[in-house]
Amino acid sequence: MGYDLLESAIFHDGTSEFRDPMVPKAGESVKITLRTAKDVVRSTVLIANGKEIPMKKLTKVSERNKTNRFDYFEEKFIAIDGINDYYFKLECDEFTAFYDVLGLSTGHDSNYNFKVTSGYDTPDWAKGVVMYQIFVDRFYNGDPSNDVVDDEYAYVGEHVSHANWEDGIADVDIRRFYGGDLQGVIDKLDYLQKLGIEALYLNPIFVSPSNHKYDIQDYDHIDPHFGVIVNDVDDVLSEYDNDNTHAKKYIKRVTDKENLEASNKLFARLVEEAHSRNIRVIIDGVFNHCGSFNKWIDREMIYKDAEGFEPGAYVSKDSPYRNFFKFADNTDYCRNYEGWWGYDTLPKLNFEDSKELYDYILRIG
Repeated sequence: MGYDLLESAIFHDGTSEFRDPMVPKAGESVKITLRTAKDVVRSTVLIANGKEIPMKKLTKVSERNKTNRFDYFEEKFIAIDGINDYYFKLECDEFTAFYDVLGLSTGHDSNYNFKVTSGYDTPDWAKGVVMYQIFVDRFYNGDPSNDVVDDEYAYVGEHVSHANWEDGIADVDIRRFYGGDLQGVIDKLDYLQKLGIEALYLNPIFVSPSNHKYDIQDYDHIDPHFGVIVNDVDDVLSEYDNDNTHAKKYIKRVTDKENLEASNKLFARLVEEAHSRNIRVIIDGVFNHCGSFNKWIDREMIYKDAEGFEPGAYVSKDSPYRNFFKFADNTDYCRNYEGWWGYDTLPKLNFEDSKELYDYILRIG
């Protein structure tokens, strides 16, 4: 009974009511507050940066506790430079419990401590703005000429397809494209301004074979399927052919320099148009892992014969991008590399061992 009651009432988060200041400077005192069920907890200990600090139970009825249905415990710790972590230990009559970001439990895992980085600041303009998130493929089709077409290439074992705007979603929808694009966002900026939108948050827009684009193929360029296709060919995959080296239309669209440069310019225009309406633009960056289509690894060999591209790390053990990834074997065409959660379609980027990768990503930023 006591555990269930405590579990339903206990609370702490990183807002100013429970952590003050929310983002401390190194050496600054941080006041931590914990709410619990009334008369269930005998004592509470704050464990901050490895140090145990007994917490004081507040006795005065405050505005936030005017119903007198909760107990509040409070204590301070001094923030260190870098990441501060903390959790709570609660002693009750019948049990000892711990509280962290996962909630209440009878055991503790330090991976789930509350964390705050000293001096980590966020821009003032972002506080309180009205933000509108756009999943670009599903927003508005402003340029049908850049739409993905049926059988343009294979993705996760099957051919991609184009969906009509009125069609419902499929069970496996990552390779169906409705045709939304950046021109569609530009076309709707006046509408967004009238809604009172102050910032746009765009899901990933870099070259990628999926509609969600969290498996980035080229960090240097906006996907021409969202941008501009200047040069094109007609060759798509034939039935039952999943070999993307035969996907000539896709290869042309995503490797042609004019297509890539024109797409980048269209994005720059979107930003200018948005700024002229006092709307800021944020793009989603995915830098923990990329996709197996990525030009740095090129497992699909999209870039193998394309002009102006270095060999990918899958294609050649001598690739300049080889140390961008962790390969188990020093051979060409090696599929044994570290992937996000073990998925070989999502190669993990090797920031730990590659300063070249680190510098490359910073240059993109």
